[in-house]
Amino acid sequence: MTIPTEAQRRLTDEPLVAHLGTCSDGRPHVAPVWYRYDGDDVLEIVTTGRKLENLRENPRVALSIQSDEGGDPDWTITLLGTATVVDDEEQSVTARHRIHERYGADPDAYDENVLVRIKIGTANYQTY
Repeated sequence: MTIPTEAQRRLTDEPLVAHLGTCSDGRPHVAPVWYRYDGDDVLEIVTTGRKLENLRENPRVALSIQSDEGGDPDWTITLLGTATVVDDEEQSVTARHRIHERYGADPDAYDENVLVRIKIGTANYQTY
């Protein structure tokens, strides 16, 4: 999977919120998440609760990220991929610190969140 260079740049520029779509027992669930894109075909999130439960049951995910001005989209990317829950506290702490730094949050906040790596399978990038 190759994400266009311009889309990669935008994924690492300003700290935007992604909307993560999961599904369990035929019931979709969408929720906002902070993320970190590593410049490869992997995106990291840290999460807990319903999202984490769904990912453990069904690792197939969708993410939607957009930048807009007053509700008018500038660009958008939709990613489909496979999530891997990383049940390693040390790796989760390191990931939380990286992601929280990106969003200006206390590095030790949300210490219940677990690292999830999403291997991107397809990317649909569009500018307006």
